[in-house]
Amino acid sequence: MSLKEEIAAFLIKEFPQTKVTVEAVGNKLARVKHKISTAELRPGGTVSGPVMMAVADVALYVAILGEIGLEALTVTTSLSINFLRKPSATSDIIGECRLMKLGKKLVVGEVTIYSEDMKDPVAHAVGTYSIPPRQSS
Repeated sequence: MSLKEEIAAFLIKEFPQTKVTVEAVGNKLARVKHKISTAELRPGGTVSGPVMMAVADVALYVAILGEIGLEALTVTTSLSINFLRKPSATSDIIGECRLMKLGKKLVVGEVTIYSEDMKDPVAHAVGTYSIPPRQSS
């Protein structure tokens, strides 16, 4: 099973509520996708902010798991997002993550969020995750 398949199966098992799917992972990078339906739209016909924040959060998580392994208790400690432009109401949302710092206890990464049919990003997020201490065997 590939790393991408392993992480995708882990997300399905541990976070069955997520609609985000893994498209690519490795080398401190991740690409995820969230299919958009009318359930994800806010008044005014645009993708809701919480959906884009979820995409950013999952993209960070996937990139981190790609580096440290399947560690369910790795948790978000901060997430900041800037909404840049209105995403398309009819296209899926893509999150492209790049880890900027991978330490023993903290990981910092950034996620550029796109509407699949648009060239320019619709949002940009920066987040920090805490990695739990490794249990010695």
